[in-house]
Amino acid sequence: MPTYDYKCDACGHAVEYFQSMSEAPKKKCPKCGKSKLVRQLGTGAGILFKGSGFYQTDYRSDSYKKSASADSSSSSCSGDTKSCAANGGPCAS
Repeated sequence: MPTYDYKCDACGHAVEYFQSMSEAPKKKCPKCGKSKLVRQLGTGAGILFKGSGFYQTDYRSDSYKKSASADSSSSSCSGDTKSCAANGGPCAS
């Protein structure tokens, strides 16, 4: 259930209400008692995704991960034959 911000046009009092989306907007100000309470538009925050992002490849199956690691281990040398041989790469033989 979202939180809605209201402001009274008569006295300027601001208040928040935790309401269901289907519930009717409040009208009576809790401070002055007048029916001048107005729901503020654009309040609240949207969904925030923090981090590097969410990609389809973030949740690959185990079989895909195994075949990808097998492909990367059988790739050719990058020119540094000493480190490639030390890591058991294709230059080791």
